[in-house]
Amino acid sequence: MELISVIKYEGSSEVIAHKHPKEDFTFGSQLIVHESQEALFLKDGKALDLFTAGRHTLSTYNIPLLRDLMKLGTGGENVFHAEVYFINMATLMGIRWGTDSKVRLFDPASGLHVEIGASGNFNIRVNDSKKLIVKIVGTTEGLLQEQIAGEGLSYGTSKFRALVINRVKSQMARVIKEQNINILEIDAYLDVLSEHLKNVINEDLDEYGLIMPEFYVTTVMTPDDDPNFMRLKQQFADRTLKVREEEVRRAEAEAAQGRKIVEAQTEAQLKMVSAQGEADALLIKAKAQAAAYQMQAEAEANEMKMKGYSYQDETARKVGMEAMQNGITGGSGSGAAGGIGEVAGLGVALGAMGGVINMTKDALNPIMGQSAQVGQGFGNVISGNTGTAPAAGNPAAAPATPADQAAAMAAVTAAAAATAPTVPGAPAAPAGDPASVPAPAAPASLSVAPWACPNCGKNPITSRFCPDCGTPYAGQ
Repeated sequence: MELISVIKYEGSSEVIAHKHPKEDFTFGSQLIVHESQEALFLKDGKALDLFTAGRHTLSTYNIPLLRDLMKLGTGGENVFHAEVYFINMATLMGIRWGTDSKVRLFDPASGLHVEIGASGNFNIRVNDSKKLIVKIVGTTEGLLQEQIAGEGLSYGTSKFRALVINRVKSQMARVIKEQNINILEIDAYLDVLSEHLKNVINEDLDEYGLIMPEFYVTTVMTPDDDPNFMRLKQQFADRTLKVREEEVRRAEAEAAQGRKIVEAQTEAQLKMVSAQGEADALLIKAKAQAAAYQMQAEAEANEMKMKGYSYQDETARKVGMEAMQNGITGGSGSGAAGGIGEVAGLGVALGAMGGVINMTKDALNPIMGQSAQVGQGFGNVISGNTGTAPAAGNPAAAPATPADQAAAMAAVTAAAAATAPTVPGAPAAPAGDPASVPAPAAPASLSVAPWACPNCGKNPITSRFCPDCGTPYAGQ
């Protein structure tokens, strides 16, 4: 019996599993496992100790499972009997696959049946050495790459041909139905199909100690000459066109709505700008009018200042003109009674004048005071009270003589003329001795026949002027 001291395998990479030709070994032998290999010891058809990459010295310490069987069979001798398999753990790349017949599919959208084919490639490697040796290799001398991948890396003669075809044909139809994939757009879902088929196939390969790290569906063959497939394409084209037309109409409606919104916003902004412009124009106009009025008032004030009279003088002139227009003159009556009537008429006219020209209280007060003084003088003349006290010891004063009354009237007239405002254009008072001023004519009676005011409708009126609006009596 030939015993060896070094156990290793350095054969072709196309070998998946290699059985070492020797089966008797001694303790202390060197086991060399390369980086892409694993070494498995078997005894009586059972997978026992497994060694990964590295140099291992065989001893009872590192082969515990085999050691227990050796003790039972050899009585603890230094030589042991075992089978050693070297397993290639490298990944086999680019193994081609393809369906051997068409896969019949039902398109739920159109209700048509179509047949398709598929092809691609996959990568495979060993992921469990014990399962591979026990399930596939068994008692053979080993396993070659072509037995898994087929001759020349072709799928046709591999051990897993039926498994892959069955899973691809059944699962492809199922995933297309479950994922509601349009057969006309299936190229966009090749990654979905590939991932699903890989997971399903790996569930079966795991039992044999193999795994497909990658599985690719690269091509799906569609029956372009099949009448059902042609109708399917026409239906899809019609639906696509309809969807696009609806999208265009929706986009146009949205654009029109957007334009309306923009137009409304623009119109609102224009209205705001226009309103603001009108407000600014009105403000500018008001400011201009105020400035013009101020300039006119200043010009009038400067003119009056240059001519030597004040606003009070101008107001008194206007009041005098209004009094003359209302018939208050020196010849309307005779005697003192006539003077009192004219003064009373002047008061009424002043009241009317205040309502017409909105005279202020400050402008009217001086004139009204002067009129009151004149009226009081006329009253004293008529009553014979000249303001002088009666002689002592004579409590009952004698009535004034006509000469005394004439002198008193002249004095009152002179005093009124001295205090009256100067009216531009009016004739100057006569100079000389106040006694030379002619006595006023005797006033007419203050009472007239009852009459109705033609202006405000006041009725009856017994005075010469309407007590409400100041309209003079029009009769004789």
